[in-house]
Amino acid sequence: MNTNITRRDLIKNLTGAAIAGTALAATAATPTVEPDFKIRNGRIRQSIMGWTYGFMPIEELAKLCKDIGLVAMEGIDPKHYPMIRSLGLNISLVGSHGFKEGPLNKAHHEMVEKKLREAIDLAVSSGCEKVITFTGYREPGITDEEAAKNCVDCWKRVIPYAEEKKITLCLEHLNSRDATHPMKGHPGYFGDNVDFCVELINRVGSPRMKLLFDIYHVQIMNGDVIRRLRQYKDVIAHIHTAGVPGRGELDNTQEVNFPAVMQAIIDIGFKGYVAQEFIPTWDDKPAALRHAAKVCDV
Repeated sequence: MNTNITRRDLIKNLTGAAIAGTALAATAATPTVEPDFKIRNGRIRQSIMGWTYGFMPIEELAKLCKDIGLVAMEGIDPKHYPMIRSLGLNISLVGSHGFKEGPLNKAHHEMVEKKLREAIDLAVSSGCEKVITFTGYREPGITDEEAAKNCVDCWKRVIPYAEEKKITLCLEHLNSRDATHPMKGHPGYFGDNVDFCVELINRVGSPRMKLLFDIYHVQIMNGDVIRRLRQYKDVIAHIHTAGVPGRGELDNTQEVNFPAVMQAIIDIGFKGYVAQEFIPTWDDKPAALRHAAKVCDV
């Protein structure tokens, strides 16, 4: 070993190592994407929440999904359902009353029930088995106990119709922490604790009332994603993805180990859809979707 190294040499060597390390980190954060990647394993039934690619014409997006090997789409204007179905893609989830004005307020019950019944009918006619629902945002003068009771009471009025039509209502848990973007977080949302959402579902007490487990929102609010997937496997009917904390691509700039999470989803015997719901930031946005599909194709 050469013990005659000078201070100048040491600084030079450390600087070179730091530059090299920065270059390696930058490379690691930008994954290589197979330009023509197609889903090979298919053990995860992948879909896409269409609003995230709203900058792309819907027919173009549908054809991209088909080419990659996704099997379904959601979050799409129903007028496009026939075109989507003609490509051999399914509708994985039907929208309903929105997440701001929900059943936590009795004043919204008539609207929520009407929207849910309409969505159930649309799901039946579209060959879809699931309709989304939300708690709504907290409102002044309504305690948490009252809000919970109001939600359960409203869903209990709709659930017999869902049972009759063989449609599952999926309650989505949303994070209330991120205030940087209207679709990255929802400050004020009542159902912001996934454990509490499961409690509400259990209070409804129907096999047609289930949980939409959004990995992005669960990681932000509760964490322990894999353990919760195992814990709630019997009540999970639908799953969403997105990188955390930025709701971007499922790449190395984000904190969730998605291949491990996907393997856990397979291990619990989940047979529903896993919909990509990240907001693309890469210049090559079709490549971002191919990359996400590959990450989840375990």
